[in-house]
Amino acid sequence: MKKVRLGMIGMGNMGSGHIANILAGKVPEIEVTAAADRRADRREWGKNTLPTGTPIFEEGSALIHSGLCDAVLLAVPHYQHPTLAVEAFEAGLHVMCEKPAGVYTKAVREMNEAADRSGKIFGMMFNQRTNCLYRKMHEMVQNGELGQVKRVNWIITDWYRTQAYYDSGDWRATWDGEGGGVLLNQSPHQLDLLQWICGLPKTVQAYCHMGKWHDIEVEDDVTAYMEFVNGATGVFITTTGDAPGTNRFEISGTLGKLVCEDGKLIFHRLKEDERSFCQTCPEGFAQPEKEILEVKTDGENPQHVGVLNAFAAAILRGEPLVADGREGIRGVTFSNAMHLSSWLGHPVEIPFDEDLFLEELNKRRATSRKKHVTAVTFSTEGSY
Repeated sequence: MKKVRLGMIGMGNMGSGHIANILAGKVPEIEVTAAADRRADRREWGKNTLPTGTPIFEEGSALIHSGLCDAVLLAVPHYQHPTLAVEAFEAGLHVMCEKPAGVYTKAVREMNEAADRSGKIFGMMFNQRTNCLYRKMHEMVQNGELGQVKRVNWIITDWYRTQAYYDSGDWRATWDGEGGGVLLNQSPHQLDLLQWICGLPKTVQAYCHMGKWHDIEVEDDVTAYMEFVNGATGVFITTTGDAPGTNRFEISGTLGKLVCEDGKLIFHRLKEDERSFCQTCPEGFAQPEKEILEVKTDGENPQHVGVLNAFAAAILRGEPLVADGREGIRGVTFSNAMHLSSWLGHPVEIPFDEDLFLEELNKRRATSRKKHVTAVTFSTEGSY
């Protein structure tokens, strides 16, 4: 096999962006040999955009069983991710899944088990893991340069969205169609990065405000408090209602503090471990000496293209993925814990009762609004 024959399932905001990158030659070891979308206008777009004669299906299932592909990329509403992935694995196909892995952990767990049975390559579109700043943070925390992590704070409020965005699809911002709001749509990247760099918290207390800034039934404003196994604490704040917004990620450890903001990574490096200094310094108001450094990185940030090139290399030559698809369950665990805590009104331990989460989610799905709108596809350039 010289090229991976890819079936694109979903040609909306994200799917059309992936197709554009592939057609532009940015992913030279992948060719789109089939596509699918339930919307007639997107199928028409596919016929006019993809090479002449490329088969276009209405249902992803038909594409999966067409025999035209070696792999599929799932860029469809969230509830369909595990269902289509399982079907693709059982059909002997490799799978790349858009974030999030799914809406609830029970379904994602079944998807992971299907991947294990299949022996096929399973990737998750965590393109933010390719960002040199986050890769460097991961490296520095994991190799102990920060010492023991004490505090984690991420304010990620530059996800501003208009009402027109939420009105652009009948599935958007509904419990039955999307399964959540900012935690399931915009912030899965940050939830993945936070757990990838610092690990999952053991306890979460969250306040999810439903439709605070938009006419929607799901959360568009979230503040969560976290406790980690080693005693570290943290706060995660996100919304689609702030303009201008903020993106500031801080990790404090016993050897200093990392601050990622405005495209820079700053290390406030202590010259002595804070715990040792605290116990031995005779001065009550003294602070350990520090130096402030801008951390150098390799400057590379290939994003979606990088994830897809790695996916092709994994299939063709056994090279490593940017993110194994099985890791997607961790971010879903994080968001599920936040939702469950907010619904129940008290802290939630991880792991939590998955059946209870699904019961609470299904209560909301049962009364979810039915929207009748003319779907609109927006460019996602620079958004994720």
